[in-house]
Amino acid sequence: MDSAEGDGTPEPSGENFARRVSSRNRVLEWVLVDGNRLVVTFIATVLFLVLLLVCYSLGVIAFANANSITRMASGMIAGTFSLVTLVVSVNQLILSQEFSPAGEFRDRLGGVMDFRRDVEGVTGVPAAPAEPTRLLELLVAAVRHRADVLADTVVEHDEESGERVVEYATSVIDSTERIETALDQKGVTAFDALSAAIEYDNDWQLYAARHLQNDTSSFSGETDHAFDELIEALQLFNTAQEHFKTVYLQRELTRFSQLTIYTGVLALLAAILIIPLYGDLGGATISPAYLPYVVSLLATVVFVPLALLASYILRTTTVTRRTAAIGPMLPQKDPEEGPFEVSYEGTD
Repeated sequence: MDSAEGDGTPEPSGENFARRVSSRNRVLEWVLVDGNRLVVTFIATVLFLVLLLVCYSLGVIAFANANSITRMASGMIAGTFSLVTLVVSVNQLILSQEFSPAGEFRDRLGGVMDFRRDVEGVTGVPAAPAEPTRLLELLVAAVRHRADVLADTVVEHDEESGERVVEYATSVIDSTERIETALDQKGVTAFDALSAAIEYDNDWQLYAARHLQNDTSSFSGETDHAFDELIEALQLFNTAQEHFKTVYLQRELTRFSQLTIYTGVLALLAAILIIPLYGDLGGATISPAYLPYVVSLLATVVFVPLALLASYILRTTTVTRRTAAIGPMLPQKDPEEGPFEVSYEGTD
């Protein structure tokens, strides 16, 4: 395995939590991930209502043609039924993952308990915290400590490879300090903890640690052991990240299913009420002056399940996309970026 000369300090391929928030469009990030889903739904619903009223005031749309409005209401009823059916199917898929025979459940429980015992062994605590934020803080502290130990083992190493290990360990320590700052803030929720864990670039750190460890044979046994310890802590963090992501997605999609059923019933009632407004042979049953506003309001109620669907799916798909790879796989990284270049070395 050949390391390219002059690569310099290896830099993470992904942005860490603090840098991503400062560099990315904050509004877009809030809509996609950080914002409360009910607030995002409410804002989208209000914007839809404003759009309808603005289009009406500009003469783009009208509410005078009874046939057009009743056809629109019929389409809304059919669309709401389809949406609710889709959500029920998603809910059944989630529930199917929860139903398992005793043997399979014991295997799942045993895997979780084994993971918690590994965390306890690495961190030296009597019992791994059950609360996600505290568990992640514990693992981050373990990663930081082991990176510090790694740097100490090569501090007197004169070769360039030793300097690069120190630079790598320093970058790991800096990353852990930033994620600890994010987790220490007041009012941090379980999703905030998961979001910080997702943004932590442990996949790159695993990749870099493996490369630096195997790139040279001049390291002492102490340094090699320190690399193994750090890699073990990073792997546990990766496991915790995936476990909390799975639990979060199950809870989030279940909550979304409940809210869609509630709002879907209201949307159906609102769509049905639109038709009687134009059902009288003499014309609309309410004053034409109020008709556009009443119909716009009812149409907005019908729009709520769709806005709810968009807000939840945006977050779940964004979270899933950012954690699609398992382990030191960096699909978002350009192959020409580095930080390491390798070539095949055949053996005779």
